[in-house]
Amino acid sequence: MTLAELKQHFITELETIYDKDESEQIFLIYLEDKFGLQYTPHNKVEKLDVIFSDLDKLKSGIPIQHITEKAFFYDDFFFVNQHTLIPRPETEELIEIIKNDYVKNPPSSIIDLGTGSGCIPISLKKIFPNANVSALDVSEKALEVAAINAKNLNTDILLIHQNLLEDFNLDRKFEVIISNPPYIRNLEKEEMHKNVLDFEPHLALFVEDDNALIFYERVIAFAENHLTENGVIYCEINQYLGEETKTLFLTKYKNVQLIKDISGNDRMIKATNN
Repeated sequence: MTLAELKQHFITELETIYDKDESEQIFLIYLEDKFGLQYTPHNKVEKLDVIFSDLDKLKSGIPIQHITEKAFFYDDFFFVNQHTLIPRPETEELIEIIKNDYVKNPPSSIIDLGTGSGCIPISLKKIFPNANVSALDVSEKALEVAAINAKNLNTDILLIHQNLLEDFNLDRKFEVIISNPPYIRNLEKEEMHKNVLDFEPHLALFVEDDNALIFYERVIAFAENHLTENGVIYCEINQYLGEETKTLFLTKYKNVQLIKDISGNDRMIKATNN
């Protein structure tokens, strides 16, 4: 079977889940991330038993990143599995904002609350190599993934097993506090793709409809004892709750920015008393 024939087979088999363009993109990612191959239409392909087995997994809705165990994020490949969210492009925008804010005066201390795969703190450690970077998560399995990524990408970050919804004290302060916490309301599940609903950890995704800002309340509570005087909080947020989230942060911070992503959706909060 040629790669051209295999591509068409992928598109046909995946048409009930993805449109043609998505199926083609998944095929190209699969070729490169699984086998290190570029698409050359007339080249013959081997390992068809492995490929067809993986295609069956894709048809069941398993994300391509879980099959290749790779997700590209901010110039690096991160190991991912079912215990962490797959890094999203919108989160790269958050990294870029922080990078630009501190281009002249890098922060000395950073913490990521709810780190998952570790993509945020690891990327920031590479941008700010002299910063002390910490990463917190309630899931031990997620922290295991973050540890693998830190090792693979030669970054030294401190991993902390802790539930953000509980009171705790780390006996230190941070110039930058970041969080991309669970923020999707249960009522929004019907908008989501099967491969997210069925295969990514709900612990990292969803909040109750009547308490949708609980994690932002906890970020604010954490910051009361752990943010330096001139420190800054950055959070990724629910696009439907931008104004509500901004109002919440304004109860404690003088300057709160609601920032849109590249698609024009309310996506990030930046809060400071400066």
